[in-house]
Amino acid sequence: MTADMSHGSESRRGERLKVAVIVASTREGRFAPTVARWFTELVSRRDDLDVDVIDLAEARLPDGLSEQRGPEVAGITPRLDAADAFVVVTPEYNHSFPATLKTAIDWHYAEWRAKPVGFVSYGGMAGGLRAVEQLRQVFAELHAVTVRDTVSFHGVWSCFDESGELSDPTGPESAAKTMLDQLAWWGHTLRDGKTVRPYAA
Repeated sequence: MTADMSHGSESRRGERLKVAVIVASTREGRFAPTVARWFTELVSRRDDLDVDVIDLAEARLPDGLSEQRGPEVAGITPRLDAADAFVVVTPEYNHSFPATLKTAIDWHYAEWRAKPVGFVSYGGMAGGLRAVEQLRQVFAELHAVTVRDTVSFHGVWSCFDESGELSDPTGPESAAKTMLDQLAWWGHTLRDGKTVRPYAA
């Protein structure tokens, strides 16, 4: 690989951040697993991050919101709560993000609060960036902090070969490192800050 994804050999186990990677697409024939597999493999190379992949296609959350949280919601709520940071892997559907992702977001509130969110988006010419811009507004309402830099795949189907490997990993790996470095800074800063002064929403 062309980019070094390690981040400081001095990191101690207790300082590692828990990053929940949320795979947003649930469509039949989706490309999401290919993108998510590439990204989580990069995260696993870092010594400052632990990853938990939450695939919404497997979660099967109910569409209707209520006060009663069934087993599907209860299955992911503690994983979101335990995360120090999030990365959303999302396509762009009709200039926006998948309805299943909005459902997952809306089933929760405090779990997102005062935590950083990064994005890996993909699609056609826009590379999923219109979905990301809308998600920034949604997460701002939930008191989350979205990091500036993203990873975006324009014309994603031509970016990966038949085995799911990137044809040219240089640019995406560099973008992923930049985004993850920002995510880690915010993750540590917000986690440490909340131990000194709890966040009041």
